[in-house]
Amino acid sequence: MENNRLEVLYNKKKAYDIVFETSFENLASELEGIGVTKANQICIVTDEHVEPLYLSFVVDACKKVCDKVISYTFPAGEDHKNLDEIRGLYEALIEEHFTRKDFLIALGGGVVGDMTGFAAATYLRGIRFVQIPTTLLAQADSSIGGKTGVDFESYKNMVGAFHMPSLVYTNVATLRSLDDRQFSAGFAEIMKHGLIKDVAFYEWLLENMYEITDHDEEVIMEMLYRSDSIKKAVVEKDPTEQGDRALLNFGHTLGHAIEKASNFTLFHGECVALGCVAAAHISYLHQLLSKDEYLEVRDMFVPFGLPISMDDLDVDMILDNVSQDKKNGENQLKFILLKKIGKAVIDTSVTRKDMETAVRELLLLDD
Repeated sequence: MENNRLEVLYNKKKAYDIVFETSFENLASELEGIGVTKANQICIVTDEHVEPLYLSFVVDACKKVCDKVISYTFPAGEDHKNLDEIRGLYEALIEEHFTRKDFLIALGGGVVGDMTGFAAATYLRGIRFVQIPTTLLAQADSSIGGKTGVDFESYKNMVGAFHMPSLVYTNVATLRSLDDRQFSAGFAEIMKHGLIKDVAFYEWLLENMYEITDHDEEVIMEMLYRSDSIKKAVVEKDPTEQGDRALLNFGHTLGHAIEKASNFTLFHGECVALGCVAAAHISYLHQLLSKDEYLEVRDMFVPFGLPISMDDLDVDMILDNVSQDKKNGENQLKFILLKKIGKAVIDTSVTRKDMETAVRELLLLDD
């Protein structure tokens, strides 16, 4: 990979860089590059799983450029992604006299990134923050694009804000601490990017299947660079999801509903994979994909360790969850379908019956 940096634009002006590294060695210089000085304060926000792995490395890097560095640790897990936990972070920032000149750093997976970004968007009406994603899911998706938020009661990501980071520092070495299931779950979003926007990238993923599943670092770097380039292009065109950015929700409408119906026993990426298979099946029902194309999309998740079937979850519960999803607006369901591999479209004609048929297909595959 010749270049380890992507520049993300917002309103045609540079908003931030995504940098790809194999250590935290260059973090200090990157922080200086976005304006961190000795006069600033930094609060590193992480969770109890990531803290013992990487917090000390990030603290050391921050102390090279900043005199005051504190940390705040959330309990790990989606069930802690709520306003009650955010309240504790607000209190810590107030007690330490953080101002608009200071920085938050999100060190962790998607939950930490979403929560830290939301706190940064709302504390003092907005302060700067940095994403340091440590999971494949976060490196490929949630750390990019400025979507932040928390869950509210039973509603996923119902409270949130668009707030762009000042930097995304992707250290691919952190992926070594993931088990195979966590790694595979993150890969779902990468496969999604190929399916919706870039058939050549999709084919490259299949060609490099063994290197990816063996965690070849050079191949992983290229994979993330190409995947992030796709999301970057979509976000730049539609930063606040007024149009094409909705395409990134491919697999998520039913995926989120399945995730909730499983009581979060399934990983987010696993549910996205299931949602992608279901959406491909609906694309086949709507005569957008041929049966062979649908079967290819379905089966190509398997060698990457992702599910294409599920245990006996309550179908009606899944369908009812869809109606509560935040991506529904004005009583009209926006569903993302595949016109072909590499080309997604927004469709408003998907019915409850279509979704029921697709979900039951997932259950049949488990028989």
